[in-house]
Amino acid sequence: MVTDLGEWLDLPPVWLAGFAATGWALGRLWPLALPGGEWLGGALVVAGLVLMSVAAAQMLAHHTTFVPRRDPSALVTGGVYAFSRNPIYLADAVVLLGLLISWHALWAAPLVPAFMAFIAWRFIRDEEARIAANFGDAWRAYAARTRRWL
Repeated sequence: MVTDLGEWLDLPPVWLAGFAATGWALGRLWPLALPGGEWLGGALVVAGLVLMSVAAAQMLAHHTTFVPRRDPSALVTGGVYAFSRNPIYLADAVVLLGLLISWHALWAAPLVPAFMAFIAWRFIRDEEARIAANFGDAWRAYAARTRRWL
């Protein structure tokens, strides 16, 4: 259970909000619009939220956690997890890209790969080590056939 403020502040949605806020500010300072950007950006945000919801629902259906730094009780490898080992983090990146496009913040697009690299360093690395320790060969086989992002 996340019990103190520091733990709450160090969660992926909080980091996503920080990267998004930075992109929003850059878009306000130096707007660069893409024709149809509001529609495209909105569609990406919706797609990201749908992917996030489906991935979280799959974790819940397997009675395991999707909260970082908690030990999973099951290795989920089907559904959206057959295409990405980290569909929730992938969804975060899609949401961020959609927000940047809809906010006319194309100059801030490098924030998306920066966010992905940060998430890999801050969360995925430790999560994958914990999963490998818990699921051994099953994890290694899954990781060998399924990419981290897409």
